[in-house]
Amino acid sequence: MVHRPLLAEQLCYAIYSTSIAIKRLYKPLLDAMGVTYPQYLVLNVLWEQGKQSIGSIGDTLALETSTLTPLLKRLETEGFIERVRNPEDERQVMISITDKGQRLENESSCLSETLFGSADMELAQLQRLNREIIRLRDNIVARHGEKTPS
Repeated sequence: MVHRPLLAEQLCYAIYSTSIAIKRLYKPLLDAMGVTYPQYLVLNVLWEQGKQSIGSIGDTLALETSTLTPLLKRLETEGFIERVRNPEDERQVMISITDKGQRLENESSCLSETLFGSADMELAQLQRLNREIIRLRDNIVARHGEKTPS
């Protein structure tokens, strides 16, 4: 008989269910800002890196263009981003943040504050946990030849 750890003992489930719990914690805050969690991630890329191609955003977030395109269209419709063809390469669409999208950066600090307040852990513990999870992800990705999200 093969011994399989109980679901509650499996690291993959702990990470998965924690991700769901964080998204649920963030949802009312993101709803108030008028964005979804994936849209928030795109905005983070633009806040940190400035104007980006769709491909670059996809590489950073490990998302396919087919997933990003409808998400970007909704962000553009809501006035958070602009999509403009690259004049140097018409095949490439560049994404930049608008003033409205930029204003959300300060507002979004409530997400980290809410997570910190709910975690009942010291900041140093959360930072260490984050570094360990990133190392785990990077090791797994490196051993399977995939690209690591930035």
